[in-house]
Amino acid sequence: MTVQAQDDNEGDTRADETISFDDTTLERTFNQDDLGILVGNVQRPNGITWFDGNLYTACNGDWTLYQINDTTGATQTFIFGVQDTHSMEILPTEDGFDIWAPDFAKNQVTLVDQDRSAPQMFVDEIDGPWGITYLDAQELFLVTSLRENTILQIDLEGEATPYLDGLRAPAGIDSNEDYVYVANNGSARRAIEWFALIDEEPELEPLVSGLQNVSNVVLAPDKLLYFTYALGTRGVVGRVDPEVCRDEGCSNEDVEIVLFTELPAPLAGLAFSDDMRLFVHTIYRPEIYWVSLYGEVSEPESN
Repeated sequence: MTVQAQDDNEGDTRADETISFDDTTLERTFNQDDLGILVGNVQRPNGITWFDGNLYTACNGDWTLYQINDTTGATQTFIFGVQDTHSMEILPTEDGFDIWAPDFAKNQVTLVDQDRSAPQMFVDEIDGPWGITYLDAQELFLVTSLRENTILQIDLEGEATPYLDGLRAPAGIDSNEDYVYVANNGSARRAIEWFALIDEEPELEPLVSGLQNVSNVVLAPDKLLYFTYALGTRGVVGRVDPEVCRDEGCSNEDVEIVLFTELPAPLAGLAFSDDMRLFVHTIYRPEIYWVSLYGEVSEPESN
């Protein structure tokens, strides 16, 4: 791992550094004993997203969105009124940031701004929204509908239109400037699929096959694609190089297991900090676990 110093802004080390990952080799597969616990005050976290030194998660017990310091675990209520979200998209703005959260229970995407005013209904009448990703060049969100087996596109005015169908209970989704990756929770044969944004009529192509119950897909800062799935009853985090798998497709034998947990599947949240700390949790349990994939990071303090 190389760290390249940039602008000299004293007191803001996150703004001072750009972290690149020249060597993505893992020493070994991590297991439950390698995990630290980030002690937050959230009883039933459901989905986690990292942004600027904090984790954001919604508790589907008290319908509250929480902000958790990624080092100390210090937790504060961010806003009430987000009921059942499995993923979030957080985008910086001139005033701070905004959060877009697909709410599975309300069949809508909810918008929360940094001022923490009441959550706004951004778009509704989506049957079982689950995953969300933002396409910067197109200024569009893509949202998966687990129940309708589709992906919808939503513009910044909240106008939703069908984008792609033919999936199998699509859950997590992520993207870069060229490609989109989506998890088919309901199909092991088509566990993770991809399509190119340059295509006027995008077509789904197989990326990884042979995985059970894929729920989250995340393009991490090291440019690899990470995902949660089940091996038997246990939750697992695996990864592939998407560039390699786009050529001819990959099978479960090509997946590098990053983390083999003793947590029951499904793993309901997966997120990465910019220095490649992996955060994960299982459904309906308060513990958020973490491990540093590259290099040593000091143990977070319990709050």
